[in-house]
Amino acid sequence: MGVAKGKKVGQTEDGRLCPIRYMTDVFGGKWKLPIICMLSSGKALRYSTIKRRLGDITNVMLSQSLKRLEAADIVSRRQYNEVPPHVEYALTEKGKSVLPALGQLAGWAAQSMQQETACESNCERCISTE
Repeated sequence: MGVAKGKKVGQTEDGRLCPIRYMTDVFGGKWKLPIICMLSSGKALRYSTIKRRLGDITNVMLSQSLKRLEAADIVSRRQYNEVPPHVEYALTEKGKSVLPALGQLAGWAAQSMQQETACESNCERCISTE
């Protein structure tokens, strides 16, 4: 999910800014929220680790999702010019600030699904309300 050329993130067709539109522009799509959950541990992760943990995501979709999260200042990218070179991704302060709301949504989803545990991956960090 992207923003049309010439429009701001969160901008409606008539030019007004909308918080709901902003939220869907930044967090919409199949992969952005799982990426945020994965990075919620606070540990920076390499591209290859993120790809392996997500499973069936393509390189194009992962790159695109990470670039959009980086453009929205949700994820930071750090490049290491070593041999071999590598890149790590982590949540920014802005990205970390969404975790409580994401945890509440995950809790709501777990209740709606009528399950004790909604996710068997590392997303339980997001659900924690501590």
